[in-house]
Amino acid sequence: MAADKLGYMLALAGYPLGLHFRFLDPSPEAPVGRIANRVTANFNDEQALEKFSHGLRVVTYEFENVPVAAAKFLAERVPVYPPEIALEEAQDRLREKQLFRRLEIPTTEFVEIAKREGLDAAVKQVGLPAMLKTCRMGYDGKGQWLLRTADDVEKARAEMPGVPLILEKFVPFARELSILGVRGRNGEIAFYPLIENHHRDGFCGCRWRRLLT
Repeated sequence: MAADKLGYMLALAGYPLGLHFRFLDPSPEAPVGRIANRVTANFNDEQALEKFSHGLRVVTYEFENVPVAAAKFLAERVPVYPPEIALEEAQDRLREKQLFRRLEIPTTEFVEIAKREGLDAAVKQVGLPAMLKTCRMGYDGKGQWLLRTADDVEKARAEMPGVPLILEKFVPFARELSILGVRGRNGEIAFYPLIENHHRDGFCGCRWRRLLT
């Protein structure tokens, strides 16, 4: 599901393995249509989802903002990985961090902001600098505000959408590293090489440097 650049990369990696692909994306200009079959429809179009699922052996999605209802609908017809319960947690920053804490995975300090009026109390609790983020839908730097000063807080207040937000204590860092772990349907686990991510203006680009082989 979804056919942006990550879906394109997935298909290119899968073809040498003898895999075949079908994608569903709301945009008629989704680039993967150049290299794979594409169903153009809204993610909540059940008739299109039914058509999309026919003949598939497994379904996945390329980003966490796919509607959970669509994943649940497809899971009743074909295996969906990661399962919809993981999708539901991953697409909400507050729920995700609460899950990490239950699993005893360390996170930075954070506080929920249910209403715009709660910003000042949140800043007082977390302190500055801090990152203000929408709980849902923010992606590649969108829906985020870096707060270093009182002026930043006032600017963010004027721009804040009327949706739940989360304020996170800023974590000073020299660089960001990522490692990708995968688990097959047979339970086998594998890890890809550690990489360093490069950011520019708050966006993570597509230039990565492998650190280990």
